[in-house]
Amino acid sequence: MKPLGSDDPVDLWKWMQAYEDKTGGSVLAIAHNGNLSNGLMFPIVEAFGKKLDRQYADTRARWERLYEATQTKGDGETHPFLSPNDEFADFEKWDKGNLDGSVAKKKEMLEFEYARSALMNGLKLEQQLGVNPYKFGMVGSTDAHTGLVAIEEENFFGKTVPQEPSPERMRATFIADPRTGVKVMDWEVAAAGYAAVWATENTREALWDAMQRRETYATTGSRMMVRFFGGWEFQLPDADSRNPAVLGYSKGVPMGGDLGQGPAGKAPTFLVAALRDPIGANLDRIQIVKGWMDAKGALHEKVYDVAWGGSRKPGSDGKLPPVGNTVDVANATWKNTIGAPELITVWADPAFDATQRAFYYARVIEIPTPRWTAYDGKRFGVTPLPGTRMIVTERAYTSPIWYTPK
Repeated sequence: MKPLGSDDPVDLWKWMQAYEDKTGGSVLAIAHNGNLSNGLMFPIVEAFGKKLDRQYADTRARWERLYEATQTKGDGETHPFLSPNDEFADFEKWDKGNLDGSVAKKKEMLEFEYARSALMNGLKLEQQLGVNPYKFGMVGSTDAHTGLVAIEEENFFGKTVPQEPSPERMRATFIADPRTGVKVMDWEVAAAGYAAVWATENTREALWDAMQRRETYATTGSRMMVRFFGGWEFQLPDADSRNPAVLGYSKGVPMGGDLGQGPAGKAPTFLVAALRDPIGANLDRIQIVKGWMDAKGALHEKVYDVAWGGSRKPGSDGKLPPVGNTVDVANATWKNTIGAPELITVWADPAFDATQRAFYYARVIEIPTPRWTAYDGKRFGVTPLPGTRMIVTERAYTSPIWYTPK
């Protein structure tokens, strides 16, 4: 989404402003996932040779309401280097270089490519500039170039025409640059990403309004249903509701919203619910990811397990045991005998500090299922290359809810 011949997003923003001025219409931008940007996606000091200032932050926050957190060229939520304590951070990673492989990746680039670190850096930029340029909602997309909607694991027709189903595609090369040594195989392409939108009705206007207010979430291909609300008055019995949205809107704000100042001494509470894909896998767990900035300006993150399937209990280290694995890779099948078809709970931040900027988003993890490579292996009788991922744990990421102290 940029004018032809331009590599500067400022040109896009100018074009968008000109369009609105000329037509009276309304537009917004959905930024591509940044994991191949080699550190250019989420700058904190300088953007395209110019100092990152209040005007840049204002303009970016206005136009770029949503971010593509996951797609076929890898997942962009976070990275194990950035989130070493997050056991689910190593998911569908493309972290070898830029799009054509001409520049190899360096670890210092990663902070400026992934959604979670951008959300955290946005807190600091907001304190410095008065505006958070990275206050975006989450969506997923396919980024497929085939014109087809066949992009789920068991029906994956490839990112581009050369990657349509065949006995050869799982062993073929997607990117290779002998000068840098960057090489990405076709099996590393992810199958899908979806943008989920909570709109008041199924019209173009209502869908646009929902995206503008960031009431969206991303999935990696599953059609699971996720609700996430934040407020100050949610209580555990609210999780017994069969229509959590009624309580969610009446007592709080939805994903993509802002929490106002709460009552003295109270921590924010969150109502979160997830329902599995009707023909998909059960749910492993719901997590809430918190990012915050302390009084010294240091940035922190923590992932909380808040609801899960089965009778598991967190260990002495606070970690929830794995849900298990029913995948039969050779036959590309699995069983819904573990996990849960739905999860819902109310969670209160146990470490809330009313003086600290923070954001919260929900992440929903499915039980393991066969990856598209397992289906190809079964259907074509192909032996995978060493290291080929054959199992996937699909997931969803909601747009954050932000807390800003007065």
